[in-house]
Amino acid sequence: MNPDGGGCSSASPPPSASLGAPGEGAATKEEERGGKQVVVVLVGPPGSGKSTFAEAVVAGSNAGRPWVRVCQDTIGNGKAGTKIQCLKAASDALKEGKSVLIDRCNLEREQRADFVKLGSTLHADVHAVALDLPAKVCISRAVSRKGHEGNLQGGKAALVVNRMLQKKETPLLTEGFSRIMSCNDDGDIKKAVDLYSSLGLSDSLPSGTFGQKSKGPVQVGIMKFLKKGDTSNGPKITLSDSKAGQQNPLPKHEKVEARSTCSMEVQKGLNDKKENEDHAKESDSDYVGSRTLAFPSISTADFQFDLDRASDIIVDTAADFLQKFDDLRLVLVDLSEKSRILSLVNEKAYKKSVDGNRFFTFVGDITQLHTRGGLQCSVIANAANWRLKPGGGGVNAAIFNAAGESLQHATKKSADALRPGTSVVVPLPSVSPLQQREGVTHVIHVLGPNMNPMRPDYLKNDYAKGCKILHEAYNSLFGNFASIAQGHIGKQNGKSGAEMSASGGTSPNDTKMKREDSHGSERMKKHKLIPPTVTAKQHNDCTKANVPNHHDKSMTSSAAPNQAREGDNKKSGVVTSKTWGSWAQALYELAMNPEKYKNTDSILEISDEFVVLKDLYPKAKRHVLVVSRTDGLDSLANVKTEHLPLLRRMHSAGVKWAQKFLGEDPSLVFRLGYHSVPSMRQLHLHIISQDFNSTNLKNKKHWNSFTTPFFLDSVDVIEEIEQHGSATTSSDEKVLAMELRCHRCRSAHPNIPKLKSHIASCKSSFPSQLLQKNRLLSSSTMHIDCT
Repeated sequence: MNPDGGGCSSASPPPSASLGAPGEGAATKEEERGGKQVVVVLVGPPGSGKSTFAEAVVAGSNAGRPWVRVCQDTIGNGKAGTKIQCLKAASDALKEGKSVLIDRCNLEREQRADFVKLGSTLHADVHAVALDLPAKVCISRAVSRKGHEGNLQGGKAALVVNRMLQKKETPLLTEGFSRIMSCNDDGDIKKAVDLYSSLGLSDSLPSGTFGQKSKGPVQVGIMKFLKKGDTSNGPKITLSDSKAGQQNPLPKHEKVEARSTCSMEVQKGLNDKKENEDHAKESDSDYVGSRTLAFPSISTADFQFDLDRASDIIVDTAADFLQKFDDLRLVLVDLSEKSRILSLVNEKAYKKSVDGNRFFTFVGDITQLHTRGGLQCSVIANAANWRLKPGGGGVNAAIFNAAGESLQHATKKSADALRPGTSVVVPLPSVSPLQQREGVTHVIHVLGPNMNPMRPDYLKNDYAKGCKILHEAYNSLFGNFASIAQGHIGKQNGKSGAEMSASGGTSPNDTKMKREDSHGSERMKKHKLIPPTVTAKQHNDCTKANVPNHHDKSMTSSAAPNQAREGDNKKSGVVTSKTWGSWAQALYELAMNPEKYKNTDSILEISDEFVVLKDLYPKAKRHVLVVSRTDGLDSLANVKTEHLPLLRRMHSAGVKWAQKFLGEDPSLVFRLGYHSVPSMRQLHLHIISQDFNSTNLKNKKHWNSFTTPFFLDSVDVIEEIEQHGSATTSSDEKVLAMELRCHRCRSAHPNIPKLKSHIASCKSSFPSQLLQKNRLLSSSTMHIDCT
């Protein structure tokens, strides 16, 4: 079964504006600027109705949100194009403030990954809408249609549809989607069209999974279909029927349409009589345990979130969740009998008439609920840190210690980091002591907002933002739990949905088949429109150049990310999550709170508009950064005409420091500029000497990020914004993959050591274009200043 199959619902919740703190009435920044854009990644084979869906949303949008359909079948001037062209078109539309519908098959995870990254990079919500119509319906439509945009029709279409369905991978939340909606028939599709058509500029949709049905074999093969073979593959059960004698009525809002009840395949052994009998004899405690989530209160301990507000959010999100799933249980756990959060939650849950048999509090150690408390919970939540590392104190340390090193390894496979408001499921290996002793099969790491002024990413008592993030954290946690419970993954010894998909994965011979199919995978195309999401493990190699030299322990332990949607999951974007990786928040944190780090030796200058600091991993003898303190200026993509005075003053500050360094060493030459697409959040200007004599310059990306058009000279950026109102940036990673060439004579070199050896002795003049417009600062141009 699929661990991220998600909760099933007969209808998706209506769009709603972003939530603020109760009674405060403070509009969030997203609401002030009209809400987030949305990237809707359509998932389905030819004939499933993707183009019809996209056209209907574009034509039917009546709430003011502009939509753009990006179709690979027509993107090449009316003819079939490439994924790269689709990414470029989607990027342009998002930058223009429009939401995007990606009309291509996207059946494989790899095909969806770049669109998830694109949406995360441009701060958009990324949704998946899977058109899961029966194979025979898609094949029949594809075979019979005429005049198809991509010329996929007739007998060829049947073969293509069948081939593609064999490779289908169900969309998972862990890929970086904030929302997944499955449409299993035309009625579901109409509901989805109506939902997206009615989205206003300030509306957003709840996160999670909606309408998914777990299946056995994904689709019937073409030969079976042509022979009208039976597609059934064994008995099916619903969540409420999966145990003999267990009766759970549907919630009232689901009784209207009983056919929408979610169904699942029994996971193993149902074709074997003995295993069926063993399954039927499963104890009540095991059954209940597989449908019970034990979780601690998020953000109320070390992150010091107000208990009264936190208890409101816990009760509200739990009540909403239990309305959707009538045989799942939630247990809030705390060590102390005098716990204030437990008493508040109990009181508010009682007033709200929440079912006490399905949502209750428990006093005990969350790592010993079964052995010491008699409470069987197969899934437990961990109040994690952003780096998903053991250590610290409280629940995080306790769970990592109890689960052993196997949890660390399993976590590392699932994600490198986590952003506030998100969670990630980690299947617990069977060798873990926590599974062997307590029967825990899954740990869900979740991160909430920080209200502790001694910790980084402090929200400064902004409870409008804090409550919104905490809502998101609990919704993400409960949604992931529903996915696990629905999938019966407790029976798979920690095998994740991704692993199960891999177990039935494609063979190397499939590559040829894919290349022959214009609608198939573009697996061989390695150059992406946008840089891949950089994981924490890659931090040392390609991002540390921009990380300030902090010595504050709290900064290094929890430099948590902003609340923009990100795709920082290693596999998906969990922490992806999803925009800037958690490690990429360091410059933002410093720019917003420089006073916390003014005693470190990395800070050179602090003003109301910018901070000047040493680069922790300089790529040359002298390498400093001028970091803007303006909130919302994440990179050059955000810079407009009104920011020109700031850019000029940042340039002047850079010139001043270059002059200082030149006074110390007149042989140096400096260049001032911006990375076209930076790896660190918060607009920052590089002042870097052109000797590039540094042990931190280790690879091709390091070199090309400062010596190719990827590096934009400050004077050119200012001039372009003066003339056109914005700067032209390019995120084409092919530039960073170019061959190594000397920045002076342009000679080519096979590797970094040989390039450095050449640079040390190269006496050639710099290219003429760098000598124009004073792009280079030397002892002979010390008077140069953009102001």
